[in-house]
Amino acid sequence: MTLDQVTDYITGKEIDNVGAEASRQIFEKFLVESKGYAKSDVLVDVPLTVQFKGEDYPSVIDLIVRLEERPFMAITCVAGSIGSYEREILAGARLVYDHIIPFAISTDARDAIIKDACTGKTIGHGLDAIPDYSQAQAILKKIESTILDPDKRSGEMIIYRSFNIEKINK
Repeated sequence: MTLDQVTDYITGKEIDNVGAEASRQIFEKFLVESKGYAKSDVLVDVPLTVQFKGEDYPSVIDLIVRLEERPFMAITCVAGSIGSYEREILAGARLVYDHIIPFAISTDARDAIIKDACTGKTIGHGLDAIPDYSQAQAILKKIESTILDPDKRSGEMIIYRSFNIEKINK
């Protein structure tokens, strides 16, 4: 391991320590050690390709937390203002799978904004507002999977690409 690399808490892989990576490592540990998720519940760098003007733009969603294979939270970990990224992760939560991931979270590992990905409404602030494993299980039992309105898909792709340009151009 070189000075500019860290070992990812979830995957165990060596990764470059750039941008928001320090925040992500703290948040991954928080999900497992404070919120009770297993490492296997957390997916890292989940691919998402959006189309814009006929071209594909590959990117990744930092983290997706799932329970029993069902996606529950899409998370972006940032080094700057978490409010600047809430619309990006909301679009990502709506686009990455066939069904909308119920919750979209923007975090710097010290604070968080939690959004209902179906409605776009902010439903919580702060790390304490992030559901723990048992709360997530109860929530998932009560909600149905929702498919994004196909007429809104291209607009969400434009929004995601616009907000995510740094990751897309890596």
